[in-house]
Amino acid sequence: MEVVLATNNFDKVREMKRILRGLNVKILTLKDFPHLSKVREDGKTCKENAVKKAVAVALQAGKVSLADDSALEVKALGGKPGVHSSRFAGPGCTYNDNNRKLLRLLRGVPNNRRRARFACVIAVAEPGGSVKTVTGMCYGKIGEKMEGRRGFGYDSVFIPSGYSRTFAQMGLINKNKISHRARALRKAKKLLSGIL
Repeated sequence: MEVVLATNNFDKVREMKRILRGLNVKILTLKDFPHLSKVREDGKTCKENAVKKAVAVALQAGKVSLADDSALEVKALGGKPGVHSSRFAGPGCTYNDNNRKLLRLLRGVPNNRRRARFACVIAVAEPGGSVKTVTGMCYGKIGEKMEGRRGFGYDSVFIPSGYSRTFAQMGLINKNKISHRARALRKAKKLLSGIL
């Protein structure tokens, strides 16, 4: 069987492939389907975006599709950046642009008020239209500066609860034990096992 990862983000693909190891499936990506039309992520929630991507890719590719949408929610910012996490600093922004904006908005906020959580929703869709979702969470706080060179997105500023280092300092193997995406993907593996 084949499963399509409905994302153009190479960093996400790398994480997903590592966590989905052990499934008796061939993992494909959108690069294997260059003719597919791009899905506009205009949902109001991560769940809406994940479902929209998974269903569109499953229908167009004719294969089981897995899509995720993730959000960083910072309590002191009223839950922002939220569903706009990947484009928090504006269109065409980089990971560092987003991190710099976040740290600027939190300047002067004390350590005990920098609580945050990562949320990940994964949708698994079949070509016939059936879709199921799972969620993964990781709680922590936002550091006062970017630290670490591994990881992507907000990994250099997010310190998970119970740890003193950012995801970017921990590295992929340790991050994949506790991250929001890893937790959601472990649930998604069970969904895929039931389908396949």
